[in-house]
Amino acid sequence: MAKSKRYAEALEKYNRENLYEPEAAFNLVKELATANFDETVELSAKLGVNPKHADQNIRGTVVLPEGTGQEITLVVFAKGEKAKEAEEAGADFVGAEELAEKIEGGWLDFDLAIATPDMMSVVGRLGRVLGPKGLMPNPKAGTVTFELEKAVQEFKAGKIEYRVDKTGIVHLPIGKASFSVDQLLNNYRKIMDTLAKERPAAAKGKFFRTLAISPTMGPGVKIDPAATLTIIGR
Repeated sequence: MAKSKRYAEALEKYNRENLYEPEAAFNLVKELATANFDETVELSAKLGVNPKHADQNIRGTVVLPEGTGQEITLVVFAKGEKAKEAEEAGADFVGAEELAEKIEGGWLDFDLAIATPDMMSVVGRLGRVLGPKGLMPNPKAGTVTFELEKAVQEFKAGKIEYRVDKTGIVHLPIGKASFSVDQLLNNYRKIMDTLAKERPAAAKGKFFRTLAISPTMGPGVKIDPAATLTIIGR
């Protein structure tokens, strides 16, 4: 990130090495969000796992109680009655082979793709396009399902996927800078409690190694892992 004057001024407002209580951290991150748009508050959680081992490659979904604060464009691969179900649930684009051809032609103006299991033979050929962008439907992410009404409504309401990267870090949006501190804390508690439940038996030592939040255009604020365990009752 280019170190602009605004970014430099933000750094002067606090000590980047401090470990803050969650509530204080969210108060501070709202103060650091000074861009001329509603910045996303992002969480980076370094976990005590080795993603090279299948049993430690954490992945799943969580429904944020306060939502994400952003509208998502959602496509669904389905046919017949299931296509009708997806449309009525609020999917933005619904289709089958013709939708796959549109994507193969370069169209990628959407944020999430869901497919019924019987459509994966069609969706499978899009792997080289959707995979690198994190858009490939996957059962573990809840995006390959026959329960389209539930899936569409949950993702529209604030359901997000989490997945540990190769360095053991989970990156997630946690809300918007316009959210109240209480709203951000509610989402944070839900995410951290969900991740805590995912701790593999093989994980050694501290599970939450480092935690930090940041606005889209601003610097990060470190959160005390011990204080986080307290607020989620662990």
